[in-house]
Amino acid sequence: MGLFGLAAMSGAAFVVGCGGPATVGATVGDTTPRVMQAGAPGADARVLDEAGKASLASPGFTEADVAFMQGMIPHHAQALEMTALTAPRNAGEAVRRMALRMEISQKDEIALMERWLEARGARGMEGGHMLMPGMLTPEQMADLRAAEGDDFDRLFLEYMIQHHEGALAMVASLFATPGAAQESEVFQFANDVDVDQRMEIARMRALLSDMR
Repeated sequence: MGLFGLAAMSGAAFVVGCGGPATVGATVGDTTPRVMQAGAPGADARVLDEAGKASLASPGFTEADVAFMQGMIPHHAQALEMTALTAPRNAGEAVRRMALRMEISQKDEIALMERWLEARGARGMEGGHMLMPGMLTPEQMADLRAAEGDDFDRLFLEYMIQHHEGALAMVASLFATPGAAQESEVFQFANDVDVDQRMEIARMRALLSDMR
């Protein structure tokens, strides 16, 4: 076969990798790229339309994503109840500074979660008193409100570590759910929660160690 024949064949040929999309031209001289999606074993590849290409670029949210956001709002809200006690219960300066950082970040994150839910037509959790992982029981909250000074600092740190570890469990459960956290905003938020709360747990444990 001559060089011209080989060139003509290469212009119409394409390769689709196992399971992934490939961008190809349909014919020689066709400048419009087409995205091919490999089919199941034994099935033909197919050309993706604009909606199909958009679905590849932007994975949608899942029920698990919605439940995570709905559950994390009351979780954060209780953390704000805890930080609000630092001034009236005469917390130490180090605990007050840490509580202030938490208050600022968690208020911002609650606003983000509420916007995310609203944009997707979802609502906040019904009956906001349901305890999510790590959240304090009513008895624990009563103990915290009754403590003062150094006793408050110790209890605040112990309870907030418990609270943060619950948030880490929620993130782990989300990431372990098939298909969840594929939407970029959900993944980024959950990952930020994981990183930030691990750092704060380490700081709180260091403060507790200094108190002993």
